[in-house]
Amino acid sequence: MTIQRITDALDQAKAQNRAALIPYIAAGNPLADSTVKLMHELVKAGSDVIELGVPFSDPMADGPIIQKAAEHAIAQGVGLPQILEMVAAFRKDDVVTPVVLMGYANPVERMGQQAFVDRAAASGVDGVLIVDYPPEEVEQFGQMLDKAQIAPIFLLAPTSTQERVAAVGKVARGYVYYVSLRGITGAANIDTEDVARQVRRIREHVSIPIGVGFGISDEVSASRVARVADAVVIGSKLISVMNQACEGLESAKQTDAAVKAGHDWLAGIRRAIEQVDKRSAEQTA
Repeated sequence: MTIQRITDALDQAKAQNRAALIPYIAAGNPLADSTVKLMHELVKAGSDVIELGVPFSDPMADGPIIQKAAEHAIAQGVGLPQILEMVAAFRKDDVVTPVVLMGYANPVERMGQQAFVDRAAASGVDGVLIVDYPPEEVEQFGQMLDKAQIAPIFLLAPTSTQERVAAVGKVARGYVYYVSLRGITGAANIDTEDVARQVRRIREHVSIPIGVGFGISDEVSASRVARVADAVVIGSKLISVMNQACEGLESAKQTDAAVKAGHDWLAGIRRAIEQVDKRSAEQTA
């Protein structure tokens, strides 16, 4: 399935006249054995695609919340091999929901690009977003992913030139991730009018769906982004909600607390997105 799973999920959301919902969670947070249970619960809450963060010691594009989650996961021994096992475990009960790995080049290079692609495909990974692999420099890696039918997903930002947008438009599969803010994840409030302008600019070169993330922290901001984007990507606030639910609890109770908090909060975001009449919104954007 792989890329087709992503395409099917986003097509289904479009057919339902809504933006897709893509939560990001840091694998191994709050506990190493909580991730698979959490993934299933996020699907029940309305996730169309799950982005699974691969912890890295120097996550340059991530804010303090995701950095702390990554540090917590690494301290528990969670790395890329363990995360691929998590995806395989998730696939035993869910062969529909797409899973995208998001992380940095070092863990992939350490495993070896071809070994990573082979193991990712065998585990049931559908897409990968490697933050520090620019489209101009990953021709061989892109060919490996293409052969395995895994989508190479790329970031675009407000500072991306038209040339960069065009380069991404030629090689990206699945969807493109537009970073709505200048800065790190979990930063300040989002300017949705600017996001609308940028999405229109990107559509000149990109024919696949455009997801928008960074700065989406509640139902209001999610609804506003859902009016102009094909998918709403949300990470830092979700992680923050789950981590707050775990504060002061013994380890044995943290997974259930995180799962319930994550489900309840994300279900509210999904309801808010569903209330947006997307076809009408796009006509007036």
